[in-house]
Amino acid sequence: MEASTRTLEITVISVENLRVTEDAYVVVRAESLNCCTTKTVTKDDGTNFLSWNENFLLDVPVHARSITFEVQCNRFKGSRPLGVARIVATDFIGASVPENQLRMLSYGLRDWEGKRNGIIHFAVKVAPPPEERLKKTVARKGCGDRFAGRTPSEVVLLSDGPSWTEIEIT
Repeated sequence: MEASTRTLEITVISVENLRVTEDAYVVVRAESLNCCTTKTVTKDDGTNFLSWNENFLLDVPVHARSITFEVQCNRFKGSRPLGVARIVATDFIGASVPENQLRMLSYGLRDWEGKRNGIIHFAVKVAPPPEERLKKTVARKGCGDRFAGRTPSEVVLLSDGPSWTEIEIT
């Protein structure tokens, strides 16, 4: 990581009260071409609730003034934006925000006409610099892997205290 960026650990948890819910996913970016994208989920249980619980490490350039959470869906021949939350970067990075403090946040989404379209729930914390992270690599093999002919995947455990975050490398 360069000195011109900071890294955020972001967990996209869920969206509620979204009007369109077919094949929805979330794109997170910080005023750069680099972005993180969740997998696509479809609402099928009759509720107004979509859940991802996906973790990302997002590099935020020092010049970034905002972080954008955009909910999109795959329809017809392309992606369609459903709602956007643009959040001031100082809500996540700044002198008043301590490192390693997990914050659970909810922000309203707006469609491209400015109308309300759901609420996004996510968790965020400032990741410590890479040299401070303890890295361990372990091999993990699930019970079903031997039947599917898969090889063990590599897992990196990042420690920043008593809790561990697991990131699978494919």
